[in-house]
Amino acid sequence: MPLKGNLIPYKMLSLDAYSTYLGIEILECEIGRCKVGMTIRKDMLNSMGKAHGGISYSLADTAFGFAANTHGKYAVSIETSINHIEALNEGDYIVAESVIEKVKNKLGFNIIEVKRGEELVALFKGVVYRTNKDWEN
Repeated sequence: MPLKGNLIPYKMLSLDAYSTYLGIEILECEIGRCKVGMTIRKDMLNSMGKAHGGISYSLADTAFGFAANTHGKYAVSIETSINHIEALNEGDYIVAESVIEKVKNKLGFNIIEVKRGEELVALFKGVVYRTNKDWEN
């Protein structure tokens, strides 16, 4: 039996060792939308004492993947990129929200804002491919 869309991100997170290691939590989730957050830890800092760029990228990529899969079919990213706007520090709490409004074909396009409070710190762009395979319980 196919899994309901808004529950899929919770299943995905339970199977995602990397996102769990990062401490990513689902803040809000519904079909077509997922908002996730995390706190920057000391072990996530680069040689300049700022969060490694892969941290905000990983958060946005998780939001992107979770939202894309809420429509009930396996969806995988085929192209992504990020613009880092502000440096992140240990203790910063960052949030990424992905909204995928229309599902009409195999490809989906999305822009995800990563924020620290109300401040935009990164802009992630992604293309997702939707398969025919259903998420199962």
